[in-house]
Amino acid sequence: MPPPPPAAEEKPLVLLAQPLFPNFAAALEGRHRLVLAADAGEAAAAAAEARVLLVPGLKVVTAELIGRLPALELVVATSVGVDHIDLDACRRRGLAVTNAGGAFSVDSADYAVGLVVAVLRRVAAVEAYVRRGRWATDGDYPLATKVSGKRVGIVGLGRIGSLVARRLAAFGCAVAYHSRTPKPSSPYAFFPTVRALAEASDVLVLSCALTEETRRMVNREVMEALGKDGVLVNVGRGGLVDEPELVRCLREGVIGGAGLDVYDREPEVPPELFEMDNAVLSDHRAVLTPESIAAALDVVAGNLEAFFAGRPLLSPVTL
Repeated sequence: MPPPPPAAEEKPLVLLAQPLFPNFAAALEGRHRLVLAADAGEAAAAAAEARVLLVPGLKVVTAELIGRLPALELVVATSVGVDHIDLDACRRRGLAVTNAGGAFSVDSADYAVGLVVAVLRRVAAVEAYVRRGRWATDGDYPLATKVSGKRVGIVGLGRIGSLVARRLAAFGCAVAYHSRTPKPSSPYAFFPTVRALAEASDVLVLSCALTEETRRMVNREVMEALGKDGVLVNVGRGGLVDEPELVRCLREGVIGGAGLDVYDREPEVPPELFEMDNAVLSDHRAVLTPESIAAALDVVAGNLEAFFAGRPLLSPVTL
């Protein structure tokens, strides 16, 4: 039987960068004293003593915020990506940072494959065509291309990218990848640049982290290399792509289509995309299922428990 929750005065303090998701709050408040950083009064005192900052969602954590927390030792992100946290400031302070580890990987990979299928087979466009009654009045929707056998390039062969690769290999796709360094254990072909990978691919899937090195790595040159029948799928971060150029390339037929779950300035989406039937759009939900959220909660709770018990963290981020 697990030990009972500590008494209120014994609960370790956790400062929240923004309000916590209800299910996270319900699970964590029994063992931690949760204080919202923006709250007046209590937050001022908490900021002086807080050793942990918990960052729900993609709330931006600036160097200025970190500087206001003199006792801070750990930043806990509920997401996998940590580009919304000033990692340079964390590094200078010697802070540890954790993320959600592999909690979202399976669902993100499933969704990426779903976008590949949806774009190549024009699932959303056909569905809209049928709903508008055009099948009966205008006949069959034009044929779309098959998925099986396509050449798929994956940018970022980490947890998510590797799962995407395995799933699409089961479709009979020829998989290749680009990453910072080759993966010696990978059975897939490595390309040293994103442009070279795009040139050798029918589908380019983005599943890497957003850093200063990867920001807008998919520019017009890469999209031209992907070609007029090529498809871009992004389940990483919107900033990986030069978004204005993506809109132009879709409109001009430089590439054939795109499946986008992420955007450069969320929740804003370029309005031109709304009218394009070769673009499949969703609202940054590739990672989100009840199962993945529960798994992320386990990782967050485990990191907090490990920190306060002086044990190794479950999912430390290399700074």
